[in-house]
Amino acid sequence: MYKLDYVWLDGYETKNMRMKTRYYNGYEIDIKDVPVWGFDGSSTDQAEGKNSDCILEPVKLYRDASDPMGMTHIVLCEVMNPDGSPHETNSRAKMRQIIEDCGGLEKVSKDMMFGIEQEYVIFDKKTGRPSGWPDNGFPPPQGRYYCGVGGDCVEHQDLIDEHASICNRAGIPIQGTNAEVMLSQWEYQVGPANAIDVCDHLWVARYLLEKMAAKENLYIRLDPKPISGDWNGSGAHINFSSKFMREDATIELLKDMCSALGKFKMEMLSTYGNDNQLRLTGKHETAHINDYNWGVSDRGASIRIPASTAIKGKGHLEDRRPAANIDPYEAVAAITKYVNIVEKEVAEPSLFV
Repeated sequence: MYKLDYVWLDGYETKNMRMKTRYYNGYEIDIKDVPVWGFDGSSTDQAEGKNSDCILEPVKLYRDASDPMGMTHIVLCEVMNPDGSPHETNSRAKMRQIIEDCGGLEKVSKDMMFGIEQEYVIFDKKTGRPSGWPDNGFPPPQGRYYCGVGGDCVEHQDLIDEHASICNRAGIPIQGTNAEVMLSQWEYQVGPANAIDVCDHLWVARYLLEKMAAKENLYIRLDPKPISGDWNGSGAHINFSSKFMREDATIELLKDMCSALGKFKMEMLSTYGNDNQLRLTGKHETAHINDYNWGVSDRGASIRIPASTAIKGKGHLEDRRPAANIDPYEAVAAITKYVNIVEKEVAEPSLFV
């Protein structure tokens, strides 16, 4: 018998994952076999009590590799209305519409590639503070923790390694991990993948990390500024490229694209997470939220042109503005939309014939 953990996004401003479990009797399981289910939307800010039925439409199946028997699967779902239409909180469906407007799923999936750097902080449930921090006061200042080695610099290395291993075995491409600038702050990188897949992968990677942390009396915080003061915030930098950027661009055209994206600063920022103004202060490797700039190898820029891209004259860019608590469907959809616009403005017309 299979254990199916249905996972979906609720209706709060900063989206949370919700989960309920169903058991399926069969010899094997495929996404087409997973039943449609439902839930009480009045308890997730997605409906009123007098009309509270919401539908869970399974869209992707992941094996939970933490189950040695291989009988537990994660069912990623879209939230639908009872009539079959997408619920107003269904950001995955909205993303699919933007992709259709940009040329369709097949075209965009081949054209655009993404990687997301998910930063987060591990908190101790007993103290309510980052794990390893003293109950009162603070650890030594930042500097020694980034990519640190040893028990005096990093916390929970085993958890981080196990999470990456379980994700990769589940089909979620974790390209790397590293300790970040603050004690108990970590990062994992998801991708490269197309627009929909990278978002699906990130949500399920988040789910698995929360589940694993809970077993150790820990929890994960994705707040953009989890600790006030002279401590780095947590972001979800999004690396992106199009076929044009990878194959036909020049460094001057990439710079023109960076400049042109500034026209859509507010539209893009509106999808980059909540309370991001607490993080985007112009300090701690961020551009101020009211500013827009780009630069080669500049981690204080809104958009960074990696040195490798500048040297080759083509390749990917990194948007450093997204907060750790982004809904990736919204953020990646915005990048897809506005890169599609500015690319046509700066590229040679012959490339789009």
